[in-house]
Amino acid sequence: MTSLDDLAFFRRLAHAGSLTATARELGLSLSAVSKRLKQLEARLGVELASRTTRRLALTAEGERYLARGGMILEELSELEESLGEHRAELSGPLRVNATFGFGRRHVAPLLSAFCRDHPGIEASLELSGFPLSLGDQAFDIGIRVGEPPDSRLVARRILANRRVLCAAPARVASLPPLCSPADLSGQACLLLRENDSDFAVWRFQRRDDPTVEQAVKVAGPLASNDGEVIMRLALDGHGIALRSWWDVHDHLARGRLVELLPDWQGVRADFHAVYRQHRHVPARIRAFVTYLEQEMASRVPTRQNVATASRGALFP
Repeated sequence: MTSLDDLAFFRRLAHAGSLTATARELGLSLSAVSKRLKQLEARLGVELASRTTRRLALTAEGERYLARGGMILEELSELEESLGEHRAELSGPLRVNATFGFGRRHVAPLLSAFCRDHPGIEASLELSGFPLSLGDQAFDIGIRVGEPPDSRLVARRILANRRVLCAAPARVASLPPLCSPADLSGQACLLLRENDSDFAVWRFQRRDDPTVEQAVKVAGPLASNDGEVIMRLALDGHGIALRSWWDVHDHLARGRLVELLPDWQGVRADFHAVYRQHRHVPARIRAFVTYLEQEMASRVPTRQNVATASRGALFP
């Protein structure tokens, strides 16, 4: 094994988080992975990690080896990518992270089509409840709501999106007049539990003047940590939901949900594809991000067209 092979092995080990997970990813036995780590440590003369079969904790030397070694591997990858850019075909690994709902509905089918057009791509899509760290998990691209605060990441918007306040027609018929977001405080709202919070704060802007904002603390008897469950509860008439436009536009168009508070709108929640900033971003990463930008426009209609039609029948 070369030193570069050892670097790649140790990076995979660190990102997997355990000997067992590494063995599973590499298709090796647990003893083979453990033996290779011991051989690497013997060659370097230091302990790189304390470990059990279930958990791995890097030592200070291991952290240094991972950080500096990762930079070497990235530079080598960039060099090889730049040398091969004259070729028409795209190839190499592409690891993508997205949240469950948006990932299933949009990222998965687009990644499938992209790989069909570029069979040399070795793609992996990992869905999670919350965005995962690109660096810690070795992802090439993350699909995020909002721009990342980390200046080391590049963010390209792939979908303009807002939250939409809505409820099933039967529920709307039983509601008192709602004139402003403050009126929601006494209504049964469907709560998406995030970050173990005990309450939800919903934020809105005036449609005719987005500088006017209003936030309201809402409550309700039903809650979930999954957006698809909240959508099901809303369709079944259990309460008022605040969901993303991409998730509700079809239900609004078909009359299964009705938009509330037409003079107000939820705050922006645009989707971005983010990736690490390098001197040379691999062509496969740039190509997939561009593909997402182009294709998402045709998958989700613009909000104005559908929203206007939906409101016209119920808010004359």
